Amino acid sequence: MYFKIQYIMTTFQHIFASSIKPELKLIAEKVQNNIEISIEDGILLYKEVELSFLAVLANFIKEQKHGNNVYYNKNFHIEPTNICIHGCKFCSYSRKEGEDGAWEHTIEDIVKIVESYKDKSVTECHIVGGVHTNKDIHYYCKMLREIKKVAPELHLKAFSAVEIDHMITKSNLAIADGLKLLKNAGLDSIPGGGAEIFDEEIRKKICPNKTKSQKWLEIHETCHKLGLKTNATMLYGHIEKYEHRINHLNRLRELQHKTNGFMSFIPLKFKRYNNELSSVTETSTLEDLRNYCVSRIFLTNFQHIKAYWPMIGRDVAQISLDFGVDDLDGTVDDTTKIYTMAGVKENPAMNSDEIISLIKRVKKNPVERNSTYSRIERD
Repeated sequence: MYFKIQYIMTTFQHIFASSIKPELKLIAEKVQNNIEISIEDGILLYKEVELSFLAVLANFIKEQKHGNNVYYNKNFHIEPTNICIHGCKFCSYSRKEGEDGAWEHTIEDIVKIVESYKDKSVTECHIVGGVHTNKDIHYYCKMLREIKKVAPELHLKAFSAVEIDHMITKSNLAIADGLKLLKNAGLDSIPGGGAEIFDEEIRKKICPNKTKSQKWLEIHETCHKLGLKTNATMLYGHIEKYEHRINHLNRLRELQHKTNGFMSFIPLKFKRYNNELSSVTETSTLEDLRNYCVSRIFLTNFQHIKAYWPMIGRDVAQISLDFGVDDLDGTVDDTTKIYTMAGVKENPAMNSDEIISLIKRVKKNPVERNSTYSRIERD
C-alpha cells in the first residue's frame, strides 16, 4: 500500500508567503538555514503543527543530506538468550531462567548460525538479547572471537549498552577497559537498544531496574572515544509525553555534538501485547510519521533516521520515506523475535530484491550500504 502525499505547502516560498503562525515561519527559516531548532520549537512541532508542514521540513533536511537515496543492508540477527534480570513493563520478550518460553544458545549454537550465512553475502550480524544473570564479559569476548574465526569480514554490531553495563559491572571493570576487551575480541559497533526514554521519572515507572539514562549515554560516549560507532534509539508511544521525547532527543543531540559517534537514530514504537502495559493504546500511523518528522528536524547533527521495518511493517516503512526517513535497516531474514512476541504480525524477512522494489515503488534510489554507511557495489 502506498499513496502519494499531497502536501499543503510544498516549498519554503509557500510557507513564507502563507498566513501560518510567525513561530512556525521562524522554525522553517531555521531549517532552511541549517540552524538547530530549540527544545520549545520541538515541543511545538509535536503538539500543534500539521503533518504536511512537518513532512516538508523533514524531507528538506533529508534531501540536503542524502538526495533521493534510501539505504539498506544485508544482515541477520542473533539473539543469544531472552533470559533477563530486568523486568521491564513494556517488554514481551524476556523470561526468567527456567520459565516457559525461555531460551539460551550456546556459543557453539551461535557459531553454527553464523556459518549458515557464509554463502549469503550478508555484511552484518546484529547480536542483542536479554541481560543474563551469570554471563560476564569474558564469555561474550569468547563469543565474538569464535564468530570472527569463521567469519572474519562480518561486521559484528553487538550488545546494547544495557547488556554491556551488566557484563562489565559483573567483571569488576571500568567502562573503557571493558569496551577495549570487547573491541579487541571483535566488536565493531554497538546498536542503540536500551535507551527506552531518558526521563528519569518515566524510566522508574517502566524499567526501574535497568541501566540509568546517564550510564547509557556514558557507555556510548566511551565507545565513540574508542573509535566504536553506535546507533541510538527511543521507545515511544507508551506513557511518555511529547516533552519527554524532546528531552530524550536533546540529550542525544548534545552527545552527538560532543563526539559525532552516532550513525543513525531509530524511533522504536511501543507494542502492547503480552506485557504489563497492555492497557496502553498504541500510536496511530499518523503519530508514527509525526515522530519520524520531528526526529529528523530536531536531530540535524545525525546523518541518518531509520525506520526499522520489522517493527512498523513494510507499508508504513515505505510511507515513512516521504517523512524524513532515509534508512530501512536490512534483510533481517526472520532472525528476530523481539517484536513478533509483542504482537507484530509482520514476518521479519525481506530479500534484497524485495527491499529494492519497495524503495523504487516510491521513486527513491536504493543504496546498499555496510554497517557504517559506506556504499556497497555489486554486479
